Amino acid sequence: MNYDAFYAFSYGLYVVGTAGSDRLHGYIANTAFQVTAEPPQIAISCHKDNGSRKAIQESGIFSISVLHEDVSKELVTVFGYQNDPTVDRFAGFSHMIGVTGAPILLEDTIAYFECRVVKSVDIGSHFLFIGQVEAAVELKVSKEPMTYRYYRKTRKAASPKNSPTYQAKDKLTPSDDKSGQQCWLCPSCGYIYDPAEGDPDSGIAPGTSYKELPNDWICPVCGISKESFIPYD
Repeated sequence: MNYDAFYAFSYGLYVVGTAGSDRLHGYIANTAFQVTAEPPQIAISCHKDNGSRKAIQESGIFSISVLHEDVSKELVTVFGYQNDPTVDRFAGFSHMIGVTGAPILLEDTIAYFECRVVKSVDIGSHFLFIGQVEAAVELKVSKEPMTYRYYRKTRKAASPKNSPTYQAKDKLTPSDDKSGQQCWLCPSCGYIYDPAEGDPDSGIAPGTSYKELPNDWICPVCGISKESFIPYD
């Protein structure tokens, strides 16, 4: 099976938020889509191991914040790769509590929706939640919405482990190694460091080999240390 074929589907990138009995919950999602117009309903998927899944089931509410292309690396790291279940991911980011009681991420967001769950379906590794839209707001941000293709191709990142589009590391397609130098893989998020491209956003020029990277260089997606990377052919 050619797993890269799945990337031909069109996805966005969102933060789904909900309110649990203990704290606010949120996670990066790339599966959110409108399923009906009257009444307006949106469906999302949530991995069964995700703490937000239980919170959505208990509260019956969720928000969807549509991220833009210039979303910060810190935000993606916290909502996509932060594994500590006790952390309030919304702390430190601009957000508000909506009319439903769900937390809404405002930072790096171009629009948001608030929904109440009307149906949930067990679909294997994930639950599909269908929510009726109670509020929809377009923020005045002159940015393009982030697409998953842009996220992979331009931001050089892979899906979080609990994402429905996550693939095992041995199924990832390596980037073209135009420099003839070894590529290196982040075992946490799947980011591939290609010496031919460097990491310009972090001040690393194209042509910089892995050995030439500063010792304090970290994965630009999830923040893992340089020493944790593994060779990738």
